[in-house]
Amino acid sequence: MGTVTIGVSIAVPEPHGSRLQQLRAGFGDAAAHGIPTHVTLLPPTEIDGTCLAAVEAHLSEVAAAARPFPMRLSGTGTFRPLTPVVYVQVVRGGAACAWLQKRIRDASGPIPRELQFPYHPHVTVAHGIDEAAMDRAYEELADYVAEWPCTGFALYEQGADAVWRKLREFPFGSTVVPPQSGRVDRGSVSAH
Repeated sequence: MGTVTIGVSIAVPEPHGSRLQQLRAGFGDAAAHGIPTHVTLLPPTEIDGTCLAAVEAHLSEVAAAARPFPMRLSGTGTFRPLTPVVYVQVVRGGAACAWLQKRIRDASGPIPRELQFPYHPHVTVAHGIDEAAMDRAYEELADYVAEWPCTGFALYEQGADAVWRKLREFPFGSTVVPPQSGRVDRGSVSAH
């Protein structure tokens, strides 16, 4: 079967996902239409295609141990000058995302993965484009806000055409979402 490139992420739901994807394309990011708007839990990772069933079983276990949590995006940030990325900040739900990604990448599972940089949940809105366009993305989305109840994550595969396609969704083990308190925190919601 050969190798496949997978990723695991939390989709940004509609209408927010399409809006951010259109804005990303409008800033000149050519990859925008091939990447669904998301918060990454496992970055692009190459695996042997025969391991896909084991990966899905592992992701099912991780999802079953988690519970829904409120997600809130607000404002922009950047990884420049280290990497040419502008993003919308995750201001609520970050701790739950960190808990999930750590378990997904755990050394005891089928997809152990060290990260190049410390994990920082975010939604990319510009990557690898010219500096003026990066500045525009940063400024135009400075007041952007979106929130939704996060109830699971999904496994994606990158095709030969560089487009990411969803293979399967993994709903969390509980259906209760903690109430929205109206306050913004920097990720104090745990998955347990």
